[in-house]
Amino acid sequence: MGYTDGSGINEHYPDLSPKPLASDLEGTEAGARNVLLAFTRAIEMREYDQAWDMLDESAQQRWSKAKFNRFFDGLSNIAVAVPGGTIEGAAGSSYYTSEAELTATDANGQPARMEGQLVLRRVNDVPEATERQLLWQVYRVDLPMTH
Repeated sequence: MGYTDGSGINEHYPDLSPKPLASDLEGTEAGARNVLLAFTRAIEMREYDQAWDMLDESAQQRWSKAKFNRFFDGLSNIAVAVPGGTIEGAAGSSYYTSEAELTATDANGQPARMEGQLVLRRVNDVPEATERQLLWQVYRVDLPMTH
């Protein structure tokens, strides 16, 4: 469950789940950006559990919920910029890649910065795809610390 130490981390409020779009927009760049912005907003609000829920199954296997939370340990005043992105299709899936920059204050009160990519994925309309696979989900978080 969430933290109970008054830190404001993982309070599970408000619900930051991506808001549903019209069905003809879900598979487009608008659908990808909708999920991406919900994901980054959850990180900015330190709702890491909600952000983790937006990871696809393979990303959740790479990052346990505890490991994902630890990635942000000691950071405050988090802001995430995701100015744009590109969609590419591949073998039954579409990928949306956005350059990302996370800025924050570290545990020592110093500026911290991470730059990299956030990649979203959705399975194209194939008969065996699950309802969740047909939605955009965060497939890869590549945000190494820069100095």
